[in-house]
Amino acid sequence: MSETLPIRDPEPFTFSEEMKLIPRWSIGLSAIAFAATQYLFWIVIPAHQHHHGPPIGLRFYFALSWSALAALYMLMIGYVSKDAPRRAMSMRFWILICIVMPGGIGAVLYFMLRQPVVSLCPACGTDVQSDYHFCPQCSYQVSATCGNCYASVSTTDLFCVRCGHDLAKDNTPERLRVFHS
Repeated sequence: MSETLPIRDPEPFTFSEEMKLIPRWSIGLSAIAFAATQYLFWIVIPAHQHHHGPPIGLRFYFALSWSALAALYMLMIGYVSKDAPRRAMSMRFWILICIVMPGGIGAVLYFMLRQPVVSLCPACGTDVQSDYHFCPQCSYQVSATCGNCYASVSTTDLFCVRCGHDLAKDNTPERLRVFHS
């Protein structure tokens, strides 16, 4: 059996990879939200005041902080629009929750309840969560594991980082023997 289907390596997501998920439309909306909030604080509100406003330092603080929050809100909605589908979650539902829930509560709920990243099994095409080692439909091994403690290991590791088990002693599937040679 010379089947050479890929096995994925467990790699944690880095901050820069996560930032790449923010779409350009969201970046554009965040810039518009920042500018609109600045306009509101420096042009609209002072024009409608009948008395002397707060000190310039306080006005600057509020204008900057509220503008940053408005911009971050737009970036968060863009992030959710790209992150939810890769976790097999409803993008429309979570964007609606993020928009409707005040003060960022929707975003907090999203990050508390989001599912692991989902990928496809190379053998049968079933959605497999990133923390699974075997496909739930066809039992294909989708990630390398230690034969002793069943922790995730890299396909190029010689020893388990958790228990020190010699991975060469495991019954390595044929498709992985190339990596351990």
